[in-house]
Amino acid sequence: MISRSTIDRVFESARVEEVIGEFVQLKKAGSNFKGLSPFVDEKSPSFMVSPVKQIWKDFSTGKGGNTISFLMEHEHYTYPEAVKWLAKKYNIEIEETEQSSEEKAQMNERESMFLVSTFAKDYFHDVMLNSNKGKAIGLSYFKERGFKDETIKTFELGYCLDEWDAFTKAALAKGYDLKYLASTGLTIVKENRQFDRFKGRVLFPIHSMSGRILGFGGRILTADKKAAKYLNSPESDIYHKSKILYGLFQAKKEIAKQDNCYLVEGYTDVISFHQTGIENVVASSGTALSADQIRLVNRLTKNITVLFDGDAAGIRASIRGIDLILEQGMNVRVVQFPDGEDPDSFAKSHTTEALKKYLEDASQDFINFKVSLLLKESNNDPVKKAGVIRDIVMSISKIPDGIQREVYVQECARIMEISERVLFSELAQIITKGNFEKSKASRQQNSVKQDPNEPPSEYFLAQENAQMGLVKGGVSSAAVDQISILEKEIIRILLLFGNEETEFIEEVETEDDHGKVITTARKYNNNVSAEIYVHLQDDETEFTNAIFQEIYSEVIHQLNQFEKVDIDALVNHENSEISAAVTSILMDEEKHQLSNWGGQNIEVKTALEILPKLVNDAVFNLRRVLIGKKIEELVKQATDDVAIDLESIKGYTGLKISLFEKLNRVV
Repeated sequence: MISRSTIDRVFESARVEEVIGEFVQLKKAGSNFKGLSPFVDEKSPSFMVSPVKQIWKDFSTGKGGNTISFLMEHEHYTYPEAVKWLAKKYNIEIEETEQSSEEKAQMNERESMFLVSTFAKDYFHDVMLNSNKGKAIGLSYFKERGFKDETIKTFELGYCLDEWDAFTKAALAKGYDLKYLASTGLTIVKENRQFDRFKGRVLFPIHSMSGRILGFGGRILTADKKAAKYLNSPESDIYHKSKILYGLFQAKKEIAKQDNCYLVEGYTDVISFHQTGIENVVASSGTALSADQIRLVNRLTKNITVLFDGDAAGIRASIRGIDLILEQGMNVRVVQFPDGEDPDSFAKSHTTEALKKYLEDASQDFINFKVSLLLKESNNDPVKKAGVIRDIVMSISKIPDGIQREVYVQECARIMEISERVLFSELAQIITKGNFEKSKASRQQNSVKQDPNEPPSEYFLAQENAQMGLVKGGVSSAAVDQISILEKEIIRILLLFGNEETEFIEEVETEDDHGKVITTARKYNNNVSAEIYVHLQDDETEFTNAIFQEIYSEVIHQLNQFEKVDIDALVNHENSEISAAVTSILMDEEKHQLSNWGGQNIEVKTALEILPKLVNDAVFNLRRVLIGKKIEELVKQATDDVAIDLESIKGYTGLKISLFEKLNRVV
């Protein structure tokens, strides 16, 4: 594990404008820099970098953070990988915290496997490009497939000589341990004999999302019917085929930029698309699609387009992967190529423009695709048609979002010419049964005895029905969360002005000798953060937004420890949600620079000029809304047996009127 001191040195040394400047063309804009978003196509700059605050914000996507978060978003590094990238850039030696002997051994084992895999990738690539046999067999195969030199280089394709141990001998001669050659599966060791796993095969290196070599896929070039056409590296500590997508390293930036990922089956499908100019494509490499693979894509986009070969034979099995994608809350579209075509052949026989147009025109929503596919199999048989409907409703039940489910039910009802009521009823039964099975499995796992025939509770069914819109009035629209908006304003003031001292005015009520209440104004100076803390403490206010509550708690901790708000500590917080929220709020203040208000002679009043009013408005408004909700709760509590607590409501209403007066509002 990287030591805290190393991370601190990285943050101290890294300059956000220098780091981002390597990936985005930045232009000076006042005290900040601006540029075009690296995440979407745009003509007007919406990307801003603040050297003073050492943060960035992309207003077109809402993304933002520090140097670490930029590398994680743009390059899709893990946190340690981003720290190491910055350490290398700024020549900072990485210190590791003390680990147990077992942890060190495991880390060394994995690192050795990565080193061996990297050597193998370079060796196979060099053999193919520079040896006579490599050029005559391996390179000529890829050239026949239509792959250009640049494409071969991008995907680091290679060839293993058709000799028993040519690679193994070369690796041992370079000092690599046979133990790691065996554990990565590059070398097969049997009774004091060793030979190359991929002998005589062209090789497709399989990269991690950050570009490390995890394993290989090898294709045989002979007509040997006893040998598998494709052979992958065996499962190991670094290679898990169900957690890997081929081409993701090369595709990740374009997937995020296009906000869509094309999913194909084979290595050459990916490479041909990439060469044609469509780079947001990955392959499951012949394995059944897994939840882990889908989650990899989910880090980059919510949209997946599944591409099927024209041959319908394998579609029925492959279509099961769609349900897995839906379960992850992602949007699925489907494209089927004409008979006899696959993504590889279609890409080679069409121009980039023609391919893009076909993908756009042939793209179908998953429900339309599934209906058309399954209805062909039903042959107008009513029983089979009913089975098709259940199959489709089963897919819809996988969607976590209730509103999306309702929309798909309506679409299914329209296409299948069946009432929505029947489909909603079927959907409710499927979901309820599924949740009951999960609950049952959970009870069995926790060794809690329960009647296996116990029906699901009516309450649970009602909950599901309400969630799916099976209640009177359908799905209700969520009201704007006023409290969250007001809480954000308080956090914004704390972050931007928490350390500022300003003059506040307090209304003090006293009684004269005749018992008459006299209100006088008292002026006093206080820090903004201390002023807000006193108000919220008096009200015993807890933030309803969990992230805002965590930020507020961090701020209060800083005030208690250091008597000031440390913005850098929040921007570089280990909790990425806190860091992102803080960055977003801070950079919203810079947004007006993108519009060049000054150049348009529009005066923007500074917040410091009205700071006391900002603080009071934020606190009083939050208090006003909370009191309003309290009054609503008191009214709702009233029943036929319990009278309305008029006295309490009167008291709260009086407070609310007082707050309106302080806010200079009309009740």
